[in-house]
Amino acid sequence: MTDFNWCHGPKCHKRHTTTRVRGVKGSKVLRTRKVPYNSHCAQYYKPYLYFCDQTCLHDFIHEHVEEFVQLHPRTEALETPIEDPVRIQNAYGWTHTEIKEVDNA
Repeated sequence: MTDFNWCHGPKCHKRHTTTRVRGVKGSKVLRTRKVPYNSHCAQYYKPYLYFCDQTCLHDFIHEHVEEFVQLHPRTEALETPIEDPVRIQNAYGWTHTEIKEVDNA
């Protein structure tokens, strides 16, 4: 088993950066980047196990969003119970609305 995934970005191998240049003189190529399993970013954000950066992630989403929606369709609205919203004014005259969720545990 390897310690990396290849980036799943559909255009990763076409992006003109020096980190993608591989090969010997006269036979250079742009290659998809490796994504390490132990990436410090992946422990906070799981897509970074499969994508080298946000550009590749968003290229993939842009190309495959319809497939995602077909796999997990939303057939009804989601709701979160809340208490009645309360308007609060601070010492400077600014107001904001405080919304608290109801804990139905």
